[in-house]
Amino acid sequence: MDTPKPKLQGIHHLTAVSADIRQNHRFYTRVLGMRLVKRSVNQDDVSAYHLFYADAQGSPGTDLTFFDWPMPRERRGTRSIVRTHLRVAGQETLDWWHERLSDEGVEVGEPAERDGRATLDFEDPEGQRLTLLDDGGRGEAHPWSESPVPESRQIRGLGPVVLSVPDARGTERILKEVLQMRQVRSYPPFDDEGETVQVYEMGPGGAGSELHLAIEPHLPRARIGAGGVHHVAFRTPDREGYEAWLEHLTGAGVAHSGPIDRYWFRSIYFREPNGILFEIATDGPGFTVDEDPEALGEKVVLPPFLEPRRKEIVAALTPLD
Repeated sequence: MDTPKPKLQGIHHLTAVSADIRQNHRFYTRVLGMRLVKRSVNQDDVSAYHLFYADAQGSPGTDLTFFDWPMPRERRGTRSIVRTHLRVAGQETLDWWHERLSDEGVEVGEPAERDGRATLDFEDPEGQRLTLLDDGGRGEAHPWSESPVPESRQIRGLGPVVLSVPDARGTERILKEVLQMRQVRSYPPFDDEGETVQVYEMGPGGAGSELHLAIEPHLPRARIGAGGVHHVAFRTPDREGYEAWLEHLTGAGVAHSGPIDRYWFRSIYFREPNGILFEIATDGPGFTVDEDPEALGEKVVLPPFLEPRRKEIVAALTPLD
């Protein structure tokens, strides 16, 4: 009998690049009202912060994270992650956000319908393309009581992540045959020259479990930089599922990083045929394994293997506040 293939449960986190981490911290905590749940460093480049913004609990599926790298702005194009959706509840909330973002001087569009959902497009100060999306208030939410944004208006978690590729064939094979995602529908392109946008879902489906694939052969190749996205991670619930993914990727002939312990979760990294970096990450043990839930993000936290270098590492970091 064939061993059942492991299943992904949705988006785990998304990691982007900032060249101005103090401005980034201000924008995501004070303007968007997200909680800084982990103040750490890039484990492969300890000169750089790795900041995690999420809901009050740092729940898997709510993390928008940033590497602190002094780079020029991203060159936009294909073979990249081009838009990140953030879930909120209700059309009235989108209208509230339109007013708030406009008052804060943020470049923001008008509320519009896309793929059958109400949306609001905007950019962060470094040009990262973001969209607030009405998820109908479905599922759990963990608002942060100290946010400057009222609880009913807060960001509930990550929504669909949009990839751009010039040719979908290789990526489709990875999404369908290897990652076991379901192609459920499509919608019109983002511009007149693009082709269709295909929607893939994982696990229970819904806005927090979707990957959107925009086919855009007319665009140049993107170059990573400030305001760009480094990778997207998908959820596997536990160690057993993680081990199954290691075996499954190897059996499918996918070159990958092998097991990597990030302390707050375990990771596997690999690139799909168009070069976009994917990660599979466990839900646990989570951000409270080394911090009190009430004090998340208040100080620099390092995984145990970096603790002996704490003084050196912290001294090189730019104060956020």
